[in-house]
Amino acid sequence: MEDRIKQSFGKQNLMQTLGAELVSIERGMVKIACSFSDTLTQQHGYFHAGVATSILDSACGYAALSMMPEKAEVLTVEFKVNFLRPADTSKLIAIGKVLKSGKTLVICEGEVYDEAEERLIAKMTATMITINS
Repeated sequence: MEDRIKQSFGKQNLMQTLGAELVSIERGMVKIACSFSDTLTQQHGYFHAGVATSILDSACGYAALSMMPEKAEVLTVEFKVNFLRPADTSKLIAIGKVLKSGKTLVICEGEVYDEAEERLIAKMTATMITINS
């Protein structure tokens, strides 16, 4: 499972563009980090919401994939994000967790924290679908 997720993550050009990295992989939980860069900011100098959303979507997706059969792939069906504060930090830490895993759909919850994992920046609920390859 861990190797499959690492290989898939390595194919995501967006994650490479953002400089995101896999921090940890467990069954039902994945953590992804992204360090600050001026190229990832919005007009006030904070991380852009799109960066936080992208790494959180991937964290939830890979958490879902960790619960799926070996030959399955994952796609996002939908998500909702609430931003609780500006992403004024040197690193974003996105944690995706599976709430309920079914045959076809996997419901996930995700959170984005600051570099110390003390300040909650955003929360996501997401639905992922199993794609049989």
